[in-house]
Amino acid sequence: MREIVLDTETTGFDPESGDRLVEIGAVELIRHMPTGEQYHQYINPQRSVPEEAIQVHGLKDDFLRDKPVFKQVAQDFLDFIGDSKLVIHNAAFDMKFLNAELRWLDMPQIDYSRAIDTLDIARKKFPGSPASLDALCRRYGIDNSARTLHGALLDSEILAEVYLELIGGRQPDLVLASASDQSANNDANGDVWRPGPRPASLPSRVTSEESEAHAEFVTKLGKNPLWSRFN
Repeated sequence: MREIVLDTETTGFDPESGDRLVEIGAVELIRHMPTGEQYHQYINPQRSVPEEAIQVHGLKDDFLRDKPVFKQVAQDFLDFIGDSKLVIHNAAFDMKFLNAELRWLDMPQIDYSRAIDTLDIARKKFPGSPASLDALCRRYGIDNSARTLHGALLDSEILAEVYLELIGGRQPDLVLASASDQSANNDANGDVWRPGPRPASLPSRVTSEESEAHAEFVTKLGKNPLWSRFN
């Protein structure tokens, strides 16, 4: 199972009012484990970055001026995410910007059903408690000391750790799989594999000397020792 943990930085809050993407960061998970594969891109928004946005992510006009525009990187981004689920904190925000940029290029939209919103998961798991990324890092003891400013790639890496904790810890696959997940274990005929007895017992690894010593020990346990019921 492949998932992409994703974050964006923008010039503001509303693409329909002229705000644009300035950074995309994403990391790949396979079966909930980071693979080291990542996507990171700064983007020229083709407009000035308001001071309020600079206070959040620190990306200024001079830095972004020579970066590619979204049209130049859109296909590479889509190729990286493929058809994987997208793990996003406050997914509605990032999805509206990504889809606005794609729509302006007449490119296919990303279906919202692909988004796994960690903000929604956190609010359901801890109702009434702060659910920001920083708050969740404090809750789970995740080091976010490098996060002096928002950065799409760093935030994606931190969110990947938070996501693992939200879904049950660092070994989530130890829990029982759902019925839908069992389809991955079907054989070519569509039958679900289930454990059963071996067709032939494994040969004993107990030596004759060990067997004799054990039998002698059992005789010293008195009449009708419990062990004899299973022998």
